[in-house]
Amino acid sequence: MSVEDLASRLSSDAEGARVAVDRETIEKLAAYAALLFRWNERMNLTALDADAGGLHRLVVEPLLAARHIPRGAATVVDIGSGAGSPAIPLKIARPELFVRMVESRKRKAAFLREAIRRLHLAGAVVEDCRFEDLADRSDTREAHDVLTVRGVRVDAGVARRLEALVKPGGLVLAFCSRARGKTGEGERGALRVAAGHALGETSGSELVVVRKGGLEQAVVRRCARG
Repeated sequence: MSVEDLASRLSSDAEGARVAVDRETIEKLAAYAALLFRWNERMNLTALDADAGGLHRLVVEPLLAARHIPRGAATVVDIGSGAGSPAIPLKIARPELFVRMVESRKRKAAFLREAIRRLHLAGAVVEDCRFEDLADRSDTREAHDVLTVRGVRVDAGVARRLEALVKPGGLVLAFCSRARGKTGEGERGALRVAAGHALGETSGSELVVVRKGGLEQAVVRRCARG
C-alpha cells in the first residue's frame, strides 16, 4: 500500500476517532506505517497489517493516548518498543517530547533506529537492553515524566521495576485489552488515578492511566490478562 493510500486511511480513521491531526502529521504517520509494513515483510515486527484495524491499533490509539500526556511533560520512556508503536506516533504527534524507546531484541532495535533516521525524529533514542537494566542506571532511574507500555506482561515485580524509571508524580500509560462488558471509569472526563479510557468502539483496547505509586495495584489488576 502506498504512503498516499495509508495517509488517506489514517486521516479518515483519525477523523472518526475525533482526533484533530494536520496534513503534515498525517503524512509523517503514513510514512512510518509504510516503513513498518515494508520491514515487516522481512522480519516479524507486528502481527497487525495495513487494514483499518491494524492502523487504528498502531497509529490512532497512540494519538488518542497523547491527549493524556500533560503539556508540561518533557520525557517519555516506552517499554518493549518493537514495531515502534506507541512510541513513534506519540513522538510524531508531540515532537517536543524526548522519547526513549527500549527494545532488547537487536533486529527490532535496528528497525527503530532506521525509523528515527528516515523520519528525522530529533529527540528520540533507542536503548537495546532490558528495561530492568535502565532502572539501575543513574541517568535513567526516575528520569522520565511518562512511561508507556504495551505488549509486556506486567506482574507485581515488573510494576515496581517500571515505576523506578518514572519521576515522582509521573504517569504510566498502559495499553490493555478491555474486559468485555466493562467501561473505564475515566471515559467521560478528567484524568484520575487508575482511569481507563476506551481507545475505540470496536478495537477492544483500553488505556489505563496511573500515577507513580499506583501501578502495581491498578495496572496489574486491570491489564495482567490483556
